[in-house]
Amino acid sequence: MSQTIVVVGAQWGDEGKGKIVDLLAERFDIVARYQGGHNAGHSVFVGDAAYVLHLIPSGIIHKGKTCVLGNGMVIDPKAFFTEADRLIEQGLEVTPERVKVSSRAHLILPYHRALDHTSEERLGNEKVGTTLRGIGPAYEDKAGRRGIRTADALVPEVLRARIERNLEDANRVIQAYGGAPLEVAQVFDETSTLIERLAPFVTDTMQYLNKATRDNRSILIEGAQAALLDVDHGTYPFVTSSSTTAGGATIGTGLAPHRITGVLGIVRTYTTRVGEGPFPTEMLDAEEHVGQLIRERGREYGASTGRPRRCGWFDLFATKYAADINGFTSIALTKLDVLDTLDEIKVCVAYKLDGHTIDYFPAVSQELRRVEPVYETLPGWKTPTAGITTRDELPRAANDYIDFITKTLEVEVGLISTGADRAETILCPDTTLARWFAN
Repeated sequence: MSQTIVVVGAQWGDEGKGKIVDLLAERFDIVARYQGGHNAGHSVFVGDAAYVLHLIPSGIIHKGKTCVLGNGMVIDPKAFFTEADRLIEQGLEVTPERVKVSSRAHLILPYHRALDHTSEERLGNEKVGTTLRGIGPAYEDKAGRRGIRTADALVPEVLRARIERNLEDANRVIQAYGGAPLEVAQVFDETSTLIERLAPFVTDTMQYLNKATRDNRSILIEGAQAALLDVDHGTYPFVTSSSTTAGGATIGTGLAPHRITGVLGIVRTYTTRVGEGPFPTEMLDAEEHVGQLIRERGREYGASTGRPRRCGWFDLFATKYAADINGFTSIALTKLDVLDTLDEIKVCVAYKLDGHTIDYFPAVSQELRRVEPVYETLPGWKTPTAGITTRDELPRAANDYIDFITKTLEVEVGLISTGADRAETILCPDTTLARWFAN
């Protein structure tokens, strides 16, 4: 039986999904992406080579694998070809035979980027801290039924008519906040040239993926961002504009729910967050030096923007919430080696609000800002773990830390990453994830 596995970040993103998808991709026929745009970034290290991916799935690094950009994505055609050209320069094959772009995916156009800037200004104190790449405004157009899909853009007269319609409204907002209005002709000319180049990649990916499952081909589905940034289940309004959880994979690919055979949660041994929004375990004040140490050891700077990430202790309570809404079959635990130098490691196991322990993850961001994390403190191991490839080689305290996570989340840890390179990985035997690797 073929496998269709969804890979989901379990925290606020940047958990190391790129490396894990890259490791799994060799065992799958197709790697598909189901949501987001080029606001996300995956860094994959293979020997001395480093690949930074924003739109194209990590499977592109493996010869013979087909990559799908699903209908749930928003795609900036200029960013797509900037990325494709860079990967080609690195010796990868980015062709219509290998890369399929959904005919139902919505486009990010220049006015979306301009509107992203004005949106952040309008939000004031509730500013989200977006990457300003037009993702949110493109999803707004999609929900408002005024978006332009790749299939629509292939018809020049349709593309021009919709640009004219959308720019009329967009320019009013842009000018109201001091921006220069965009010209229809300029936007159309720039976009139509890119669409002409994109046309060979455009495919009915829903039909393609469903046929693949009927043909017994295996599919690895990857998302961007992570569960706590989901537009429904995340820390609203400080979220992304799409469905990042495992349920979003069916919407963003057109595969029916029963086609999904497993969900892999990517969990980092500490927590980070970029942009604004509540972050209960953030290392501040007296712990700020620990946060800076982790930031430097973990290279916690955005792959897309270079922004330094906010660092905090591992939030097991929030991760348990993510496990519930995603239904993780297995977990890949990343960046264990980053904690190697710490004397002790704090893990948030509960939240208190107004002095009372709560049993729910707060829906209101103002409430989440007020929670007091309840920590358990575990001993550090003060021993290098970078590059270790079996659990037997790990120090006892590191194994105890992993077992504590497994017991609390009630989900197996099937893989442990001990470094950025493919080879720096522990595959735990007798786990569901190990069986996925064996197929």
